[in-house]
Amino acid sequence: TLTVIGDALELVRKNRGITIDIEQIPLDDKEACLMLANGDTAGVFQMESSGMTNLVKELKPEHFNDLIPLVALYRPGPLGSGMVADFIAGRHGKKDIHYLHPILESVLKDTFGVILYQEQVMQIASLMGGFTLGQADLLRRAMGKKKHDVLVAQQDAFLQGAEKQNIDTKIAQEIFDLMIHFGDYGFNKSHSAAYALVAYQTAWLKAHYRPEFMAALLTSVMGVNDKIGFYIEECRRMGIAVLPPDINASGTSFTVDGQDIRFGLAGVKNVGANAIASIMAVREEAGKFTSIIDFCSRVDMRLANKRVIESLIKCGAFDSLGKKRSQLLAVLEQAVDMAALRRRDLSSGQLGLFGEETVEAADVVYPDIPELPQENILAMEKEIIGFYVTGHPLDRYRDKMQSLTAIEKLSAEDNVDGQTVRIGGLIAAAKRLTTKAGDMMCFVTLEDFTGQIEVVVFPRVFNKVSRLLAPDMAVVIFGRLSVNDEGSKVLVQDIKPLDAVENAVRIRIEKKNETMEVIERLQQVLAANRGKSTVYFCLSSNGRVIKTEPRYWINPTQQALEAIESLLGKETVSIG
Repeated sequence: TLTVIGDALELVRKNRGITIDIEQIPLDDKEACLMLANGDTAGVFQMESSGMTNLVKELKPEHFNDLIPLVALYRPGPLGSGMVADFIAGRHGKKDIHYLHPILESVLKDTFGVILYQEQVMQIASLMGGFTLGQADLLRRAMGKKKHDVLVAQQDAFLQGAEKQNIDTKIAQEIFDLMIHFGDYGFNKSHSAAYALVAYQTAWLKAHYRPEFMAALLTSVMGVNDKIGFYIEECRRMGIAVLPPDINASGTSFTVDGQDIRFGLAGVKNVGANAIASIMAVREEAGKFTSIIDFCSRVDMRLANKRVIESLIKCGAFDSLGKKRSQLLAVLEQAVDMAALRRRDLSSGQLGLFGEETVEAADVVYPDIPELPQENILAMEKEIIGFYVTGHPLDRYRDKMQSLTAIEKLSAEDNVDGQTVRIGGLIAAAKRLTTKAGDMMCFVTLEDFTGQIEVVVFPRVFNKVSRLLAPDMAVVIFGRLSVNDEGSKVLVQDIKPLDAVENAVRIRIEKKNETMEVIERLQQVLAANRGKSTVYFCLSSNGRVIKTEPRYWINPTQQALEAIESLLGKETVSIG
């Protein structure tokens, strides 16, 4: 994250001509706080987790001090203990805070009665038990390492110290037990503050210098294809285009190009550091390249050989020269040979009939042929730079994909083993195996706009769906999520072609919800998510299915479906 901040600041300096002092960023900046309050945390906390996003949305931070407890709260202990709900309720004034003893108010007021930090344990031990700060630190260490014998000894000392201050022994014991309970979850506040400061700085950069921030973020994960895909989709959501590599515009890593982001040459397969250095040095010295023969003539072909140039053509790095990729690939061999001949002539002192300048103006003759099919272009981009830049094979399915769970979300920490999922995407790879019983099964890699996940097709499902288990097939997978220490995967129950899936939204309304109040609230939700997907009401009381008017049809995003289920209950919405 610190590298991202440094790279983003350097890009701001280069592209905006200004230098920002990161230590002078206002800690109550409205745009940064609003972004955090809306849960826009991708690339901020470096956690693409719906758990963190939901926590930020619930807390609604308004200034820097609200971020410090976020870091301490987002850990398994606090999340599982119920203290997070207590903290948020206290933060928004929805819960009355009671202290077991008035002394605790001065220590726990800022955390709404919750012992959240290790420093608070030390303060309570000092104020109530009369501990020195050194003794209090011993208690903190004992709690963290669960040293029972030390805790017993410290308990006696705490109770004796409380008794000297005329604190009731029963209350002192209850407070000590509370310290032990929350001490297991306590986090170092100084660490929380440090992490929160970095989070706020990244939020500020993302709020005010989004292209620079996202370019730095993409550079930090260059070579990690699953991460790059997610962040490119995040850029698209923010209206920032990620442009393909370009021999005349790209740097080594991701850079800012106007209000967009330019892919770096270091991410192109087969293009090494020496080739990049040669390209950039020649470009800086003598200006932009004007043609493929100009490129081949000026760049050291020992470093940027034919294989390098072919890779650059395939990923679109020569597109700005105004020629089709099909044409450039067709003349590549000729261009390399002409450039080699020119260098030999120049090195031997021989010139063309009309002199050197005329020789340099010559170019190859490009054949009049059509451009490669779009699917071929996308396949080459995927092969050379690891993902799609100028488009995506799933682009025509974007409306349908919005109603499916993004693959990236299946790695969130709040996912439950065995939960039902509905995901869609392209089959990137399919490996068929024969079981010991002689049955066929398949391990599939499915990818969407945000990432990849392993999908397992067992024999009982394989025979029914085997025709769909081929690379580049666009499918919808219905299954159950399997979560373990190694990650998440989906166990398939059914697979359908993405083309065949209708985006009809069926909403089951239980008899208890067939009231005017509930229906009016449901209509409000539908109106707020208006779209083209037909909505059907399925009434449980009499089995009727009602097709709604077009004004109630919706765009079935995950957010819209969750809003309906929060009103009518879990699993009341189905699609298809």
